Amino acid sequence: MITVVGTGTGAPPPARAEAALAGAGLVVGGRRHLAAVRVPGTAERIVLGPLAPALDAIERHLDKHGDAQPVVVLASGDPGFFGIVRALAERFGPERLAVSPGVSSVATAFARLGLTWDDAVVVSAHGRDLRTAVNVCRAHPKVAVLTGPGAGPAELGAALAYRSGERVLVVASSLGDPGGERVERVTPAEAATRDWGPAVSVVLCLDESRAVAPVRTVAGPPEGPARWALAETDFAHRDSMITKFEVRALALARLGPRRGDLVWDVGSGSGSVAVECARFGAAVTAIEKTRDGVERIRANAAAHGVDVQVVHGAAPTVLSDLDDPDAVFIGGGGRELPVIVTACARRARRAVVVAMAALDRVPAVREALTAAGFDCEGVLLQSSRLAPLPGEVTRLAATNPVFLLWGVRPPASTEGVPQ
Repeated sequence: MITVVGTGTGAPPPARAEAALAGAGLVVGGRRHLAAVRVPGTAERIVLGPLAPALDAIERHLDKHGDAQPVVVLASGDPGFFGIVRALAERFGPERLAVSPGVSSVATAFARLGLTWDDAVVVSAHGRDLRTAVNVCRAHPKVAVLTGPGAGPAELGAALAYRSGERVLVVASSLGDPGGERVERVTPAEAATRDWGPAVSVVLCLDESRAVAPVRTVAGPPEGPARWALAETDFAHRDSMITKFEVRALALARLGPRRGDLVWDVGSGSGSVAVECARFGAAVTAIEKTRDGVERIRANAAAHGVDVQVVHGAAPTVLSDLDDPDAVFIGGGGRELPVIVTACARRARRAVVVAMAALDRVPAVREALTAAGFDCEGVLLQSSRLAPLPGEVTRLAATNPVFLLWGVRPPASTEGVPQ
């Protein structure tokens, strides 16, 4: 049997954990965890560093002693929440684990602020790409980021300091330590300039105007939208200059916006595509060259309760200052369209979708996508909507045809790569 004890947020180990430690033959944990408990002199100790050697040592111990000399693993907070329980269960099976959870660092950090966290998004940046945490922080008003080496408050702040909206970072260090605990509110720019040391466990990224949420029934961030491809009347727009909902429906299907993604909407116009991508939980940057268009996009985002960062300027010039996107929608561009598509395709990680009305531009756009290494497909969308006529009869009203081309980056080949 392996007893997993969550500790490190100030509460003493539970009685079950004390009993397990008293009879343990092997105790595994970080230095501060081992120093905080009474380990029998006869027990072997392993200071937890890289996980694989510790798991190997546990396996050897169990093979040699079985349950006669139990194993105790000490961990921070709740070890079943982004913790070591997953690795132990995968290696030894959940039926061999007895878990005594402590209070997680996330729950403790929110408690220090007097905030609920049933509506928070929790992201681990420990040993993972920081960009996912950054994009979630851009898109959601209440996020907890579990930190790690190279992905701490300074790095998160640096990524969010530019066009991050009204966000504040709450940096929680040494939670539960009576002499060392710190909970500090800083701007992303301030966080970027500080040396925070190794003790940080969690960073909360908050839009404080929306930090107190209504009563929830289901925990976690809001579910995806119940419907999409919203009617044009759901958006403010100028002279019907808006991506029609039939086109938007297929564009969204090919973009695949999701939580943790960054999507560009280039030539955004009314921002209808940007807003719909944000409703799916993606971080979105809308690029628009007209001042009235910029204000319209912001108004539409506010009306739908989502965050869209708006960049005033013309593509491709302004694109150089932006983070690389996962997916790009291009709904404008005029004569510069092939150049814009090329610039976007060079940087998009997954997909580029282009809507255009002119047949003449299709070959150049297709060539730009394929030249960038994308698999390219496309359709001509022609739809007719039901429209009323006098006398309670109905006619079909045709919308303008639109060409929709999309490029999808093929998965990296594993041919010749050792498995």
